[in-house]
Amino acid sequence: MEYIFYILVFIFGLSIGSFMNSWVWRTRENLGISKARSICPNCRTQIAWHDNVPVLSFVFLKGVCRKCASKISYQYPLVEAWCGLAFLFTALYHNSVITLPQLSGEIVRDWIILTFLTFVFLYDLKYGEILNFSTLLPGIILFFFSLGLGWKSWDSMLLGAAFGAGFFLLLFLFSKGAWIGGGDVRLGFFMGIILGWPNVLIAFFIAYLTGAVLSLILIGLKKKTMKSQTAFGTYLVFGTILAMFWGQQILDWYIGLIT
Repeated sequence: MEYIFYILVFIFGLSIGSFMNSWVWRTRENLGISKARSICPNCRTQIAWHDNVPVLSFVFLKGVCRKCASKISYQYPLVEAWCGLAFLFTALYHNSVITLPQLSGEIVRDWIILTFLTFVFLYDLKYGEILNFSTLLPGIILFFFSLGLGWKSWDSMLLGAAFGAGFFLLLFLFSKGAWIGGGDVRLGFFMGIILGWPNVLIAFFIAYLTGAVLSLILIGLKKKTMKSQTAFGTYLVFGTILAMFWGQQILDWYIGLIT
């Protein structure tokens, strides 16, 4: 029974990944997510169900559309696999202290958070934008659910949100929008609600450290220059996910180093 539960969780995550790819593309194309079935972005032919199986269809089709033979981006199987593994990990993480697996409110909460964070990551990476509905509204809803269910205290969330949004707002105002965009301000708010205080600091530290290291590597490989723009929301998402699950351990480790 335990194995069946986790297999179903993994399959569900794969399905969310398939939905995610469609959601990102349809949002950019101003197509309703509920309108019609999946179509090929190139020839706009409706995709048959057997060509729309997460990961496996990409393998069987050898990475090309059956109709027009255009290449299918590796984004599709990678995002599907990521969501499957992320959902599976989340269930294992929350069920690690019990004998029989169960679907708890915390698992569903983190699945929803990971879904929105993955959308932010993909959309910012591909189009350089962070949309309002993917950060502001989920943050507000999560705040009230966290209060009602006792997941986090109101002062921890508000302080985290104030720091996350306030830090980027100051950068935005000081640079007149040259250094940072309004989407980063809203993402900072969402991060603060997700993580609370002081774990939001951990996410910021990871994001800036990762961004600096990867930027230096890309500059060294001549893939970017010092003036190149970067999708910083992707680093913020990475830092948020790490802080969600290991923020306290990282904080304890750091305090142990300086005391």
